[in-house]
Amino acid sequence: MNARTTFDGRKDGPGAAARRLPLVDANALVLAGVALVAGAFGAAAARRMGTERMRGLTEAARRAEGELRSRDRSSAEGRRVQDVILGAMQDGVLLLDREGRTVFANASLARLLGAPGGRDPVLPVDLERAARRAGYTGAETSAEVEAGRRWLRGSAIPVGDDGSVLLVVRDVTEALRLDSIRRDFVANASHELKTPAASIRAAAETIRSAIEEDPAAVPRFAESIERESVRLTRIVSDLLDLSRLESGSDLHELVRLDVLALDECRRFQETASSSRVELEVKAQEVPAVRGSARDLALLVRNLVDNAIRYTKAGGRVEVSVSSDDGHVRIGVTDTGIGIPTRDLPRVFERFYRVDRARSRETGGTGLGLAIVKHVVENHDGEVSVQSELGQGTTVTARLPVA
Repeated sequence: MNARTTFDGRKDGPGAAARRLPLVDANALVLAGVALVAGAFGAAAARRMGTERMRGLTEAARRAEGELRSRDRSSAEGRRVQDVILGAMQDGVLLLDREGRTVFANASLARLLGAPGGRDPVLPVDLERAARRAGYTGAETSAEVEAGRRWLRGSAIPVGDDGSVLLVVRDVTEALRLDSIRRDFVANASHELKTPAASIRAAAETIRSAIEEDPAAVPRFAESIERESVRLTRIVSDLLDLSRLESGSDLHELVRLDVLALDECRRFQETASSSRVELEVKAQEVPAVRGSARDLALLVRNLVDNAIRYTKAGGRVEVSVSSDDGHVRIGVTDTGIGIPTRDLPRVFERFYRVDRARSRETGGTGLGLAIVKHVVENHDGEVSVQSELGQGTTVTARLPVA
């Protein structure tokens, strides 16, 4: 048997097996050590992977919790903002489910209904019917009801497909009052314009027949036409002034009311003399007011004209201008027929006249004091009236100094 060279370079021969055994054991030990190290490494890696996975899950859970809390905060904030907005509304808001139960009601609803706030406000019968009708018909309905001294209009609007209804309640008292004033104004204006127009027509027809039959009567009827045409012109002019004043005044001028009052009263001297009424002006030097010279002249003109018209022959009209406490005061006092106490709150209404017969006789339109009130309000002032029946009247306007 040929000898072989061993791994360590020695010849293979007798006793070689004995010498190789330790080498085999050493390799096994190396392999075993490598396996142990690998196992330990794998276990450590597994532990590290498990720990990292747990950390990842924990972090994801924390993120999810944070998102949920953020959503809750956003939802709560949204509800808070919604409650603030709906609570600040002047209109009442009521949300009802398909069974008619209250889902939401703002504070204004209880205020409008004149009842203490609560989860289930008690609606007037007509509003409740309107809400039910909107729920089962799916169409918007409305109703008006009187609640104490106020008028309420409720609009019931279907919400979604489940029969829920949103009821919006609004106070329409002022709107109805203004609408009533508008209707009265149109009716009164039509009547006031119709009266002189009818008189002019009748006089013209009479003149046409009187030219041949009674020529001497023609001048009398011609005078009537002239008088009624002047009255008609005044009504139209006052209506135009009132309409313009309702849009406000152009407050860009500095106006001296003492100078303006003197100028306007000069224009009325002839009228006062022909009516045998004494007209006197007491105007101190006063600071200027900021406003419209045109409109302030209209104010003085209407006050003086009214005073002369309602003062009997032998009476007296006094116009005074003074300043005090940052205001300029202009007052017109007459010794005329006066105003009953019960009529004082209404003297600034359009077409309101205490003595209609005398107003018709003197050519008054019933719009003079309404114009005065609008001019004063446009200049951030205030106007008042004091009167005693049979003793005379004083109208005073106070305007702030520029």
